[in-house]
Amino acid sequence: MSKQTIYIDLDGVIVDIEKYINETYSPEYIKQHGIGKIIDMHPKIFYASPPMPGAVSAFRELAQKHEVYILSTAPWDNPESWKAKRIWVEEHLGSEAYKRLILSHNKGLLRGDYLIDDRKVNGVAEFEGTHIHFGSIDTPDWDTVLELIKISEEDDSSSL
Repeated sequence: MSKQTIYIDLDGVIVDIEKYINETYSPEYIKQHGIGKIIDMHPKIFYASPPMPGAVSAFRELAQKHEVYILSTAPWDNPESWKAKRIWVEEHLGSEAYKRLILSHNKGLLRGDYLIDDRKVNGVAEFEGTHIHFGSIDTPDWDTVLELIKISEEDDSSSL
């Protein structure tokens, strides 16, 4: 069985940036600006944001069996956020992971088996592999994502 190629989004999938924003900014500020705009305005948020529950161990588990890449969109008018994402990845996922960080505004340009993302924008809808909608009813957390990929692997191996 060949290794599957898996892309994983960063914001809201590996990084619990929303938790940090909710703990740091007032509800009024969040309502006025919106989470997306806050991320764009304050790129250093990444330096202090924690990982999503189960994300680090799930990334490592997937990376043992598959070609795993981190695929994220960064605010193009704020290059500091690019640096912040790169540093976050190295600090939390290790020195090998940052070499697997891809920043793109069109995720549909990449080829692979899976894209784990919490949204359907920035080319996600055009991705030719399977989109695993992280945080949805079907895949609300990392345990269910790992189980879904494991079931897929078993199905692939039984069809040989």
